[in-house]
Order: sequence, then C-alpha cells, then structure tokens
Amino acid sequence: MDKPVQLKISLPKVPNIELVAVAGLEQLAEHMAIPEEKTGEAKILVTEAIINALEHAGDINPTVDVEFTISREKMVIFVRDYGTGFNPDEVENPDIAKKIKAERKRGWGLKLMKSMSDDFIIESGSDGTKITMIKKLT
Repeated sequence: MDKPVQLKISLPKVPNIELVAVAGLEQLAEHMAIPEEKTGEAKILVTEAIINALEHAGDINPTVDVEFTISREKMVIFVRDYGTGFNPDEVENPDIAKKIKAERKRGWGLKLMKSMSDDFIIESGSDGTKITMIKKLT
C-alpha cells in the first residue's frame, strides 16, 4: 500500500453525478487506510468542486474531469471544467450576514475549498477552470 493509487473519471452533467466521484474516493481511501476524518473532509471538497464545475461547465463540453491521487502522505484532488472561465481575484468573499438573508445561499464554494485544503491552486481561462486541492495526511 505504499504505492500511490489514482482514479481518473469524466463526469457528464447529470443530477447527483458527484456521488460517483465520492464513492470512488471512498474506495481509494479505504484501500489506503486513510483515516475517516481526512476522507470526510476530502468528500466535502470533492462534492463542492464538482457541483461548482458542473454549474459552470458550459454547453459545448458539459463534462467535468476528476482525478484523485492518494498516497500515505497526501490526497491530491483535481477537478476541471471546460466552461468560459473566470477571474478568481474578482470573486468576493461571502458576507455571512448577507448570505443568511439572501434568497440564494450559494457562493461559499471557493472559500470553503481554500479553508479545508492544505494547498489550493486555481487556474482559470477561456478554456475552463482547473482546481487542485491537496490534503496532507501526515
């Protein structure tokens, strides 16, 4: 079990498809004997990243590519969509007081992913968005 394990999947834009990726992550983590606490945190990251990616995937290629690489030391979660991209620096941090009163409660994704990752890399351009999240396990 010292050798890292990897899973790559391409998800179509259908309801609840993020559950397929979460199930794959769970199986890999179990195989690698990753503590449930770390796996639970990673499942939240994966779910949020995929939901965001599918929301912004666009119509030309409405799929999301997901890759997990899990070793004894870390979990690397990579999620890519093929939408029009955005400028991450222009995304406002959510204001909790405003969000509680707002009709639409969404908009916490990037902040949540950043806060739960040990390393968070986002690259976005006209060909889509790539997010890499790393969770240290040691």
